[in-house]
Amino acid sequence: MSTETTGEGRRYVLITPCRDEAVHARRCIDSVLAQTLPPTLWVIVDDGSSDSTGSVLEEYAQRTPWIRVLALKNRGRRHVGPGVMEAFYAGLKTVSLEEFDYLCKLDLDVEMPPRYFEEMVLRMEREPRLGTCSGKPYFEYQGRLIGEQCGDEMSVGMSKFYRVACFKAIGGFVREVMWDGIDCHRCRMKGWIACSWDDPEIRFLHLRPMGASEQSILVGRRRHGFGQYYLGTGWIYITVSALYRITQPPFLIGALCIWLGYARSASRRRPRYEDAAFRRFLRRFQWSCLLRGKARTADRMHTAIREGRAIC
Repeated sequence: MSTETTGEGRRYVLITPCRDEAVHARRCIDSVLAQTLPPTLWVIVDDGSSDSTGSVLEEYAQRTPWIRVLALKNRGRRHVGPGVMEAFYAGLKTVSLEEFDYLCKLDLDVEMPPRYFEEMVLRMEREPRLGTCSGKPYFEYQGRLIGEQCGDEMSVGMSKFYRVACFKAIGGFVREVMWDGIDCHRCRMKGWIACSWDDPEIRFLHLRPMGASEQSILVGRRRHGFGQYYLGTGWIYITVSALYRITQPPFLIGALCIWLGYARSASRRRPRYEDAAFRRFLRRFQWSCLLRGKARTADRMHTAIREGRAIC
């Protein structure tokens, strides 16, 4: 489908919250500079880095007119989830979304293939109900590249490419640890498709394994368990999900940390996402995944969305 048919152009803005990413920053920025379809604007939000991240960003901004750096005060440490979203929204406030067709929340610890963003735009143009999408992340482990386990029905948090109209329709991201799960389910609730693909041309390198950005990967796995509790996930689904994670490093101990993170949150009756309609939608989706399989469930929902039918 052409841009004339959709009424959209190809202007996209990247917003990157980051903190202490000097080790990875150059690889990420160089990979964006090499894109066949470069961004119209890239806002990089330095969330109080204490290393040389700021100087690296300024170096690139001085010689790249579409890179803009926003420096925030040091809050003392990395705040995964809510803190990332605070930094993201600080960058978003400097942007007029009406000037863009697409928006991407991009982390600074990734290395993107050269056709990545052009492919995202092309796939959006071919599917008018596609609201958010991404490729699949891979990370290096003991000399091998391993794919991070993320469902095809989700766009991944380190590279969420959005149609601006969809981003507005779902009300943007929530400022909590499971923001990158809630958004995709809200997309489907609002009649938009969310997905990711494992096609070779859009696989990208995650320079730090998912969940390993604070303290250790095991802390990250426990945080994921809390996030699933906050999301509204039920006991049966989180148990099956944790068992599935046994196949991914750090294997059994990582899966156990996910389950314990959920159980600890449940025992303490920690707050959950307050939207009751969302939680009902999520539970129906998860039960369908357990009974039919995740791929079949997502396909049924996306077909219904394309046909304008109710999906639950």
